[in-house]
Amino acid sequence: MEKIGYALLAAGICAGDLRIKDHIEKTAVEEKSTPILKGKVLLRRCHNYGAFLNLGENHSALVRALSALFAAGAVGAFAVALSRREKGLTKFGCSLLLGGALSNTWDRLSRRYVVDYFSFVTGIEALDRIVFNLADFAILTGAAAVVLAEGKTEG
Repeated sequence: MEKIGYALLAAGICAGDLRIKDHIEKTAVEEKSTPILKGKVLLRRCHNYGAFLNLGENHSALVRALSALFAAGAVGAFAVALSRREKGLTKFGCSLLLGGALSNTWDRLSRRYVVDYFSFVTGIEALDRIVFNLADFAILTGAAAVVLAEGKTEG
């Protein structure tokens, strides 16, 4: 994939997630769930004032600052990854991280909370209560891809 492709991937994740969040904000009722995918996934609107699992919700200014710092770090990591030869999986992972980080940071800075909008039905109450968004999965998948790619060079 060319450099522009990685940048478009990051931009697409960010823009797509923000568009979904805007739609959810306009159409979904807070905490009312709509089952999809044969009841395995629930669509619902949830406002997260902290970080993952609402950690730091009582320190939202700190969470916003750390989110902005993380997003800046993702920009830097993305730029470094694009400057390296080969390393396609690292570039892909950094693209996912950047897109997710920018979307959630935009929410934190503009709305003062992150819009989460789906959860999985697992039958495990603690897991069923967690609400995610596309950016969360991009960050998680991107981090895993970078760790996998960079770990291969160590061994």
